[in-house]
Amino acid sequence: MTSLTRDVHKWLQSLDLTFPVRNVRRDFSNGYLVAEIFSWYFPQDIQMHSYNNCNGLQGKLGNWCQLQTFFKRRSIDIPQELIEGTLHCRPDAAELLAQFLYSKLTNKKIKRLALNRDIDFTDHHYQLTLPMHARNTATMAVKTNLKITELETEPNIITCQQKAQDIIYKRTQHRQEERIEDPDRFDIRPSIGQRCVRKPGQHQSTVLIDQNSEVASVSRAENPSPHRQESPLVASSSGSMPYREIVVNQLDHTVQQIIRPSGTLSPNNVLPPISGM
Repeated sequence: MTSLTRDVHKWLQSLDLTFPVRNVRRDFSNGYLVAEIFSWYFPQDIQMHSYNNCNGLQGKLGNWCQLQTFFKRRSIDIPQELIEGTLHCRPDAAELLAQFLYSKLTNKKIKRLALNRDIDFTDHHYQLTLPMHARNTATMAVKTNLKITELETEPNIITCQQKAQDIIYKRTQHRQEERIEDPDRFDIRPSIGQRCVRKPGQHQSTVLIDQNSEVASVSRAENPSPHRQESPLVASSSGSMPYREIVVNQLDHTVQQIIRPSGTLSPNNVLPPISGM
């Protein structure tokens, strides 16, 4: 009961349950105590003679099936992850369910949560307390976090394989984080790219070249005149000598007719179209 808050612990003691709650994960797994808690608030809907205080999987499934029917009838929204985690004795699931029932039935908010870490219903937090050489391998992680009751309640082999793959994927991510945090232990050496020295001069010249190209494009956009234009002085990439960029618009060779500079406009003054250009 160390993971429960004092308010939740006192609330469970005030209900005068059939047997005291010593291990929340074990005592809440069959759903019998959960049904007895709701019988104090809904005595007309919960009949305790319909529930069995047993340890078998079929008895647990029967109790939770009746509870889920009651939750739907009373519109009590309890996350399915909490129910499945409590049924299969997953870490932190029963503790969160007890806190959820306390806030739902008493309309009180818990001032602080007893579980001040990320909840993923695995033993990752416990593994962090162990030394590096004593932590689970991939096989032990699947064996510890995938209960035998989950395999019995889910006959689909593909679903069970996906659960095992998710556990292995999470463990791989945690191992990669450990390698980043402690590279000396895993003998991780920096790559060639990490060893390269970045010279500040190369970076500055690249920035100047990009700025010069931007200035030239802006000047061409602002002055679309067919005449020759001169852009303002721009510093060279080396920074030693300024230069002036000249923009020249070429003649359009798709012109079909050319008019003579002298004389009046007449059909005789018009040259035939230029071919081959």
